[in-house]
Amino acid sequence: MSIETRIRFLECCMEPILMYGCETWIISKQTQGRLEATEMWFLRRMMRMPWIAKKPNDTVLSETKTKRALINKIRKRQATFIGHIMRRERQEHLVTTGMFMGRRGRGRLHEKTTNGLVSWLGVGSTVEMIKTTRERYVWRGMIANAMRHGTG
Repeated sequence: MSIETRIRFLECCMEPILMYGCETWIISKQTQGRLEATEMWFLRRMMRMPWIAKKPNDTVLSETKTKRALINKIRKRQATFIGHIMRRERQEHLVTTGMFMGRRGRGRLHEKTTNGLVSWLGVGSTVEMIKTTRERYVWRGMIANAMRHGTG
């Protein structure tokens, strides 16, 4: 089987299983490292490389003629989902933005999905991001720009 066919099989059958429910994930540095390692593991298995071959990741990527794309795909799905939720302005909007009455719990603030998207999209703050989601074409342009540059 050719490399192109194997990559298409990977994108068609394996990535949807791996990315199931990724719209609600909080991607920390540790999680991002694990996802990148999983992506490289898939490519190595696809090329039938033994783990003792000790080939660097750059070599594996050049042999398969691909780039790391899993994190960007997950961020894109998260961004489109957040845009959809923010435009609806229902209970999900309140839960996502965290605008509730009452006191904040003790301890360090929990990491939010919106914080990761703010850094990925290169927006100044969460408030600016929420305002941008109301303009669908601007929001889509921001997502396309972030996908093109592959930040995050």
